Amino acid sequence: MCQQLGEAPAKALCDALCSTEPSVSVRLNPWKGVEVRAALSAASSPSAVSSLSAPVPWCPDAYYLPERPAFTFDPQLHAGAYYVQEASSMFLAQAIIRYMSSASVVLDLCAAPGGKSTLLRTLLPDGALLVSNEPVARRAQVLAENMTKWGHPSTLVTQNFPADFSPLRHVFDVIVADVPCSGEGMFRKDAEAVGEWSMQNVLMCQERQRSILADVWPALKPGGLLVYSTCTFNRFEDEDNVDWICRELGAEVLDIPCNEAWGVTGHYHFLPGTTRGEGFFLSLLRKSDGEPLKPAAAVRERRPKPGREPAFPAALCSWVRGEFDFLVESDTAIAFPSSYALLRPLLRRHLHVLAEGVCLAELKGRDWQPAHSLAMSSALVRGTFPEAVLTYDEALAYLRREAVSVSAPRGHVLVTFRGLPLGFVKNLGSRANNLYPAEWRIRSGFTTPFVLSVSI
Repeated sequence: MCQQLGEAPAKALCDALCSTEPSVSVRLNPWKGVEVRAALSAASSPSAVSSLSAPVPWCPDAYYLPERPAFTFDPQLHAGAYYVQEASSMFLAQAIIRYMSSASVVLDLCAAPGGKSTLLRTLLPDGALLVSNEPVARRAQVLAENMTKWGHPSTLVTQNFPADFSPLRHVFDVIVADVPCSGEGMFRKDAEAVGEWSMQNVLMCQERQRSILADVWPALKPGGLLVYSTCTFNRFEDEDNVDWICRELGAEVLDIPCNEAWGVTGHYHFLPGTTRGEGFFLSLLRKSDGEPLKPAAAVRERRPKPGREPAFPAALCSWVRGEFDFLVESDTAIAFPSSYALLRPLLRRHLHVLAEGVCLAELKGRDWQPAHSLAMSSALVRGTFPEAVLTYDEALAYLRREAVSVSAPRGHVLVTFRGLPLGFVKNLGSRANNLYPAEWRIRSGFTTPFVLSVSI
């Protein structure tokens, strides 16, 4: 770091890593209609109020918190009202705002747990389609959960390795590659990251990062944008790899204007002690034109043979607003954005799709049961189902998948907290079946009451 930054900045970095605490920040979800109030309040003690410390200056609707509360016990987090994301990584917003003004097809290649994908989905222009991918199965499930809770219908979640995208020639206008790295930016948060560091590991990460980029490069359109980022400091994984992309793959680096007060170093380093956030590096590149490859051909949807899938129930079409194609896959009713109906079968041919569009309902016996994805979706038509308002304690019980009682008509009921849908129950009169996804339930029986104070 002394060689790379100079002695004084390197000392400031090391001092910050050794003697300061990480910052805590959240980003609000505009699709859920939330606006921040300038306070945090504990649900058990409404008079205990702590002011938000400041907005994150490089990202809209993002705020620092004075300390890390027990987010798990805020029902609004599970409803997708906000996302807890490290502030430095939100700098991606500047690239989106400056360069992505028209509808496009975007790939977030290494997306779990979902911070950059939820940010992309928030700031991409209307009509854009986002493919959020994670190769590791366990992490891909977490990604699918977080993208479902964020609730935007023009999204697919996939579980694939970078090489799986190679046949998708010139499909993506933008690829975001937040690649696996040596994790130097996590030193302040994770002692294991310190213990695992070695120069050998740095060079191994550099080679793996180049392999990832070479595998996915054919899928990026000529003239398309690549966002390359890491959570590490060293030039081997950062600047040297950017130079390699330009030289070996064919690209140019684009400028992202920054306010000097942000403390961003070079193109573009976030360093503890200089910027308010953890270690992060980002570079924005444009792929050279003239690559002699043809775009991937669209694939026609193969219609199921009669009798293999149930017919799509027309009544479900009124559950969502927007332009959708409606189809049934494996007893699941799906609404997928009409503008990408021809691209969908091409993506499904090459990729392992975990979630797509809006999962409306699942066939249970002879009945269609509304899916949790529908409850979370910003496309849901409110009023389609009777609603029941839950108190804080009732909301936590629901999220633990415990029994809840509702005052509502029999049948499927949407339960809400502070105006936000939490999911469905099936009201049987004397009791209600809790339909919250079992794998997402809060497993802790201990509660530290907390609610981020927002207005709906």
